[in-house]
Amino acid sequence: MIRKIICINAVIVILLALVFCIYPAARAGLDLRDPALPQPGIPKIAWRIHRNITPRYAAWARQRLAGGEARKLSTDNIPGTEWTLFGSVFYLWSVENLQSAWQAGDHTAGVEPAVFSREAVVAASELVIDPGQAGWVQKHWGTNYLHHENVFYRMLIIAALTSRENLLRDGAHTNLLRDQVESLASELDASKTGLLDDYPGRCFPGDVMAAIACIHRADAVLGTDHSVFVNRSLRGFIGARATRHPLPPYQANASTGLPVSPDRGCANSYICLTAPELWPGEARQWFQKYDEFFWQQRFGIAGYREFPKDLPGRSWMWDVDAGPVIAGYGVAANAFGVGAARRNGRFDRAYPLAAEMLATAWELPNGTLAVPRLLSDLSDAPMLGETAILWQLTIQPEKGFPSKTGGTVPPYVYVVLIGALLFGAWRILESIWTIREARRELQPPEFRLAGPQAALWCLLMAGVLWTIWSHRWLIGFCLLLAALLLPRCKKRPVDDWDTKAVAEKQKRGAAPKSE
Repeated sequence: MIRKIICINAVIVILLALVFCIYPAARAGLDLRDPALPQPGIPKIAWRIHRNITPRYAAWARQRLAGGEARKLSTDNIPGTEWTLFGSVFYLWSVENLQSAWQAGDHTAGVEPAVFSREAVVAASELVIDPGQAGWVQKHWGTNYLHHENVFYRMLIIAALTSRENLLRDGAHTNLLRDQVESLASELDASKTGLLDDYPGRCFPGDVMAAIACIHRADAVLGTDHSVFVNRSLRGFIGARATRHPLPPYQANASTGLPVSPDRGCANSYICLTAPELWPGEARQWFQKYDEFFWQQRFGIAGYREFPKDLPGRSWMWDVDAGPVIAGYGVAANAFGVGAARRNGRFDRAYPLAAEMLATAWELPNGTLAVPRLLSDLSDAPMLGETAILWQLTIQPEKGFPSKTGGTVPPYVYVVLIGALLFGAWRILESIWTIREARRELQPPEFRLAGPQAALWCLLMAGVLWTIWSHRWLIGFCLLLAALLLPRCKKRPVDDWDTKAVAEKQKRGAAPKSE
């Protein structure tokens, strides 16, 4: 039984090495050759992510709508409140971009994205506008939460319903869409500074700019014209309302319009992604300043800092908007920096960022992006990271922005991919050797409590099968790793096994041959 357990464990290790090391590294290496990464176009990985995530997103959104978990969440639970809805909007924006590519002649998917994604589009948009998901903003703003400031949430409603109408043309919730567009545009226009709060006392100019962009996009659906409002809205982001670089700040005082924080990478990427469709001239200048003060290349990595190079310190931190900040690099800044660079036609920046993203995302054979899935909120927003990457990779240059190609794959990418391939190959070869040794007719090492160890192994493997049946993948993976630690042998001299093996061979060699 112990020999069988050793062999089964070795086979499992081989499979794990293939699934978690060899395949993801080889897949990422092939993706780096995609011509749609260093120039305009939809990369093939984007079509794969869309195909794999769409049915899962539809099922998850419907389940989320049917449950009442969101009403119980506190205002401090940002992943459970904001991420749930933001991820849905990311998905809807992605489908819009894919649909535009399809209409332009890219039929890689084989099925029109708007048709393939219909159920997911409906479920995602219904989730965003569901009052049951708005408990946290109702606590902030009261019963009038849809008509008083609350910029972030109202922006999401406009974005979701505009995308749904663009994709499905079903006329659903157009009255709500029109109400939110007109009321938010009027309130922003009447503001003394052009800014409003997301939450009481907290104004994020990036969200205000995104709201203006969503109002602008909704004009095509509603047949309205807010161009005068859009042009006037630039006042909220320039002059004294900008930072010293000059860029819009991460956070501002909505009453005075003045910055209350420096410019930050997570906000800059978001702003540079949004601004080109609103104010092309200012957008070019902002991206130029972003590139000048935030781009860095250190430790074989290329990317954007969370804080400007002339602001010392703050190279190691974490917060809910920036994510981890490592050696100055901001994870969110670089994730959204892919889309910002693509929108501005700067593929010399987008290509190395996308290469690092692909090397880090770790696509598994079932299409799951392992690292983004782990960094998302597994209970309330499990696919946020994957929808964000899908959106970034589908963004195309804004009309009138010339494309600048170039850029190289950073050394970090080669280190990660080659390291994973070598580690996987080592584990496979070692497991093959283990199987051969276990099958030899030699006396194996002695095992303490061999029977109980075998029983525990069987129990752990039964638990793994149960977690697979119940879709508790993370628990199942932990149980599997525990099972691979068994059986444990007694401590014995290093040469004991070899001594017995030699003696056994000599004994067999001295035995007389049978006639």
